[in-house]
Amino acid sequence: MKLHTINLNINDQVRTVTVRTGDTLLYTIREKLGLTGAKPGCLNGDCGACTINVDGWPMKSCLMMAVEGQGKQIKTIEGLGNTLIQQAFVEHFAFQCGYCTPGFIMNCHSLILKKPDADDSTIKEWLESNICRCTSYIEIETAVKSALEKNKHHSN
Repeated sequence: MKLHTINLNINDQVRTVTVRTGDTLLYTIREKLGLTGAKPGCLNGDCGACTINVDGWPMKSCLMMAVEGQGKQIKTIEGLGNTLIQQAFVEHFAFQCGYCTPGFIMNCHSLILKKPDADDSTIKEWLESNICRCTSYIEIETAVKSALEKNKHHSN
């Protein structure tokens, strides 16, 4: 078993960690670095519970090897602070049990960054990458639209 000592820039902090070649970024973030916001779900990229941001784009951390994270800007739910999308999820009750919520928030945060003028079909398309079994997607869509609208006002 080959071990690698790597540096990961996570939440604007460089962290040095020793990983095996086959360690996923999800495993490394949760088990080696103690950042448990990204959740294990399907572990094959279908559910989106493990979504983080890599260089501003949503990434399912169960599909990315830890060694691939070197040189990338990685953001987990713990590193967001208090963003518009987090506030919107609370204001619009866009969660129930909360297990999938960090993944949805990270996906939606990227959407706001990358597609600030997203229309309804773009929002629906982005939300297809995450699964919630507890609540209606209507509340989540409403939260995204609210955050996009507030983002436009903050940008002007």
